[in-house]
Amino acid sequence: MTTVEELYRNYGILADATDNLGQYKASYQAILDGVKSGAKEKRLAAQFIPKFFKHFPELADSAINAQLDLCEDEDLSIRRQAIKELPQFATGDNLPRVADILTQLLQTDDNAEFNLVNNALICIFKIDAKGTLGGLFTQIIQGEDIVRERAIKFLSTKLKALPEEVMNKEVEEYIFVESKKVLDDVTGEEFVLFMKILSNLKNLQTVSGRQQLVELVAEQADLEQVFNPADPDSVDRLLQCTRQAVPLFSKNVHSTRFVTYFCEQVLPNLSSLTSPVEGLDIQLEVLKLLGEMTPFCGDMEKLESNLKQLFEKLLEYMPLPPEEAENGENAGNEEPKLQFSYVECLLFGFHQLGKKLPDFLTAKLNAERLKDFKIRLQYFARGLQVYIRQLRLALQGKTGEALKTDENKIKVVALKITNNINVLIKDLFHNPPSYKSTVTLSWKPVQKVEGGQKRTAEENTSSPPKKQPPAQKRDTRQIYNPPSGKYSGNLGNFSYEQRGGFRGGRGRGWGGRGNRTRGRLY
Repeated sequence: MTTVEELYRNYGILADATDNLGQYKASYQAILDGVKSGAKEKRLAAQFIPKFFKHFPELADSAINAQLDLCEDEDLSIRRQAIKELPQFATGDNLPRVADILTQLLQTDDNAEFNLVNNALICIFKIDAKGTLGGLFTQIIQGEDIVRERAIKFLSTKLKALPEEVMNKEVEEYIFVESKKVLDDVTGEEFVLFMKILSNLKNLQTVSGRQQLVELVAEQADLEQVFNPADPDSVDRLLQCTRQAVPLFSKNVHSTRFVTYFCEQVLPNLSSLTSPVEGLDIQLEVLKLLGEMTPFCGDMEKLESNLKQLFEKLLEYMPLPPEEAENGENAGNEEPKLQFSYVECLLFGFHQLGKKLPDFLTAKLNAERLKDFKIRLQYFARGLQVYIRQLRLALQGKTGEALKTDENKIKVVALKITNNINVLIKDLFHNPPSYKSTVTLSWKPVQKVEGGQKRTAEENTSSPPKKQPPAQKRDTRQIYNPPSGKYSGNLGNFSYEQRGGFRGGRGRGWGGRGNRTRGRLY
């Protein structure tokens, strides 16, 4: 076995040789043999092997394998030293292999070692981004689950910090192409991470780039397939995909395919949806997504039939006044339940799509439809005004910390909901119905408009309480449960966060990615 003294002697020979180091092949081989000795020899070999690596191309494979053996040594200090030096081997055709090795080393449970691997990957990224990505994507597709998971998280957290000269157009296009291959077989959580990766690419932040991302999400959502409301995985997949698509929509990137699918496939099955999360009001979640998408809907082939689906669903939550008995009292046992949260979403969606087809309510053939609708609007508005007064009275005089209690936060949200509905009802009650008013959906943050002024959900209504709680993050929404009976104040909230994956039952394997190669792939 090679001793410490022999290692230093051979190191000296190579260090002193100014020209033609290749003739000292035996000295370098002696250093490589140091990996078979004791701990002291291994630590020296971990430093000496990479120092002279480039001078002995014929021993490249032996040198990389020797360093790799040190990366797997039982001694933690030896492993750390060997990993730290790995980027020195990332030259020419060896770089993708080094990237592949480093990616597999991400599975370590030692924090210091894990950080060294991350730093080494970033180092070789700056040498050759495409070559490094090749190693990462190879392991994402073929590697063990823990390696795949950590490689994806590496991409989702580290790419955005790399300079533009590294993340050039060619590299970004390579990431997009390779990501599409991976998306043929992903879990829900992985899909969300890849959307984060792709959305951060500068090349995809243009209109055409965002359109490509929307098409990618639509493919993952299976919008060409018949929707199965009884399958929680199908429901979960649609929810997660739509959540990824919503931030991409704009006046130039349309939501038409998604809105059409929701109107044709989801709304008719709204009451039979199977929730993927216990305790989640899945119907309200679906309606909120639909509401967010409708402002960006372009020309729709079956606009009238889709608008009719939306309108009929809205009518289910906007009851006619109860019939009165001969003595003038309510003939039924109780007033209809007014579901304000559902109505906000549906009324907003109808208001957005209705402006594309005003004849839906105003055509002579639809006179009875308009008459019936106005009766419902008027009845709902009466209950709405009562509840708005109750909420304002409950919040009157409350500022600062008092508005931060859970109960008052929910009441503020409830006031936004009812004010929004009030604005929309006033608009639709015009003769002919108008579609000009603008509101911000109750769960959305305030938006800036021209001139730097802020627009809130209470626009065009009487003044709400001056203090508002901080805008909530997108994935933590307070849900308002509307009152039962006449106008009671039964409020509650629920936090819905991104779920971790679609649980199989699908050809592409959302949740069950099939059999993957196990073991060392160096």
